[in-house]
Amino acid sequence: MEEKKYLKWYNKVGYGSGDIAGNVVYAFLRPRFKRGFFFSPEKKGNDIMEKKQWLRGIAVSGIMGALGFALMLLEFPLPFIIPPFIKLDFSEIPAIITAYAFGPQYGILVCLIKNLAHLPFTGSAGVGELSNFILGAVFVGVAGLFYRRKKTRKSAFFGAAVGALAMAAISVVTNYFVVYPAYVVLYNMPMNAIIGMYQAILPASDTLIKSLLIFNLPFTFVKGLIDTAVCFAVYKRISPIIKK
Repeated sequence: MEEKKYLKWYNKVGYGSGDIAGNVVYAFLRPRFKRGFFFSPEKKGNDIMEKKQWLRGIAVSGIMGALGFALMLLEFPLPFIIPPFIKLDFSEIPAIITAYAFGPQYGILVCLIKNLAHLPFTGSAGVGELSNFILGAVFVGVAGLFYRRKKTRKSAFFGAAVGALAMAAISVVTNYFVVYPAYVVLYNMPMNAIIGMYQAILPASDTLIKSLLIFNLPFTFVKGLIDTAVCFAVYKRISPIIKK
């Protein structure tokens, strides 16, 4: 008697035999096994690669977060451009590099790590770190999303520019409603004293919103552009190392 085609497969997987059951199982599963519907070595391989990429992204985020923390400690004032209590640092550079290399979520993770590490050294009861995290997350998140959708140099720059603009706009909101009111409460610093620091540079900045729009908005935007320029200068040299 000629062996039925399904019996070879059916017996091979150890289910026994039987005309009705065999034909049903064979007819239903065979095309799906061929298409990799239930199990595909290629899909399994992709899952392993994705897991390795995820683990590498987490590890690199930790390293970049530590680097970002170190850069936060190197902040410095620009007293003739903006009041001295506002300082410039380049701690978003490791974050935007990570966002381009692994995705926006990893860049945001770098922002979180560096600010958590900086909490023991805070001079603002954590308010400054919270603001720094929000602004950095907006910047690298937007930049990373644009680059993930289209991985070109033009898309990376456009995304970073949009991210820097969004960061600058949100800095006005967070400073007006959260950061400066918190300074008033925590340090008993009158709002007029804060505005007076702006007026020492430009007398026309006689209200908080004017001060933020004239000083903080362009300062934060330019800071984002500087971070982007540094990232572009070093990314091609660094990315093969961190993604390897």
